[in-house]
Amino acid sequence: MTWLSHLCSNFTCAYTEGCSEHIHVHLLKSYNRVRFKDKIHVVEKASTYREDTVKMAQTFPGCTDKGVLKWYTEIPQPSDKVMLEYIWIDGTGEGIRSKCKTVDDEPKSPNDCFIWNYDGSSTYQADGVNSDLYLHPVAIFNDPFRRGKNKIVLCEVYNHEKKPVATNKRHDCNIVMEKAKAAEPWFGMEQEYTLLDVDGHPFGWPKNGFPGPQGPYYCGVGTNKVYARDIVEAHYRACLYAGIKIGGCNAEVMPAQWEFQVGPCEGIDMGDHLWVARYILHHVAEEFGVVVSFDPKPIPGDWNGAGAHTNFSTKQMRETGGIKFIEEAIRKLSKRHDVHIRYYDPKGGLDNARRLTGHHETSKISDFTSGVANRGASIRIPRHVGEEKRGYLEDRRPASNCDPYQVTEIIVRTTILNE
Repeated sequence: MTWLSHLCSNFTCAYTEGCSEHIHVHLLKSYNRVRFKDKIHVVEKASTYREDTVKMAQTFPGCTDKGVLKWYTEIPQPSDKVMLEYIWIDGTGEGIRSKCKTVDDEPKSPNDCFIWNYDGSSTYQADGVNSDLYLHPVAIFNDPFRRGKNKIVLCEVYNHEKKPVATNKRHDCNIVMEKAKAAEPWFGMEQEYTLLDVDGHPFGWPKNGFPGPQGPYYCGVGTNKVYARDIVEAHYRACLYAGIKIGGCNAEVMPAQWEFQVGPCEGIDMGDHLWVARYILHHVAEEFGVVVSFDPKPIPGDWNGAGAHTNFSTKQMRETGGIKFIEEAIRKLSKRHDVHIRYYDPKGGLDNARRLTGHHETSKISDFTSGVANRGASIRIPRHVGEEKRGYLEDRRPASNCDPYQVTEIIVRTTILNE
């Protein structure tokens, strides 16, 4: 009997007999928070949690006991075998797919990994009559789930004619980054997201109503301010282990909404690191039975949307007197506003139209604006940058579900390559 089972048995054997460790944890949390003085109250609470958990298991049969998995993950892995988790972007331009391959040696670079294939007709990327697509490894990261010598392998997707598929935006982005390499473009992206329950409702929100108005949740601390911090912490640690250039995280303005930052990254690394960080987030949340949404406006009404604010600089911008190059870049961006909007979400601006309304710390999708410390502008110059006369600019237009390869590519095309 575990200590949790022993604790529960001290209160009520009738209601906890046969319960899983998961239910015992719920009971313990309830006991600690409410501090019931009467055993009957604890019994009643145990009954409620058991009914809710059983109901969840019946409604969502995919729910499993993660504790059982530990027994198998502790099986020693042969020293001459390495597990490689190949990941790629599917035909939606938003979804991530993965599958695992065993190899004999630990790869030190993407060139050490095999080109692999898969059924593209099942990922919205090919017809069934000609479905083979090919995974070309382009970056490798440590695997925080399997650990050891095991790796995550980020791949580009090519068809049978050895041409990039439509959702392989990395191919063109990499060409552009090579052309602009001398300018040393740096990026940092602020990835916002929303945590949902399995029924699609924001995690932690009342099932038949709404939480209190926005105000206390941004960078909040406390049970009534933030939800699922454990997922956020697990994701952060996993990213650090993987080698992701994660720079920070915080709770966002809408409850159940969070943000993590990746960067600074130079060139193509920005897209690589953000996509793998997204994969890790989905995987971590899967362990907790929670859904991650990158929808730019998951809840209509008086609630903040979710973006992927993109910080950008060149070597000239970062040097003394760089403000003039920042201002020049903003002028170039102003002339191509409509083009950028089409690049900033997977649906050519339709997703962002729900978010960029001129409210909730956004600019209007139809207008281009800029200003120092203005969070309602298209482009924001941070106040310290304005004071120091050098640094970077923040493009606040990209949607949370954007493809970072497209975002960084169009910024470089406009500001460095002068297209």
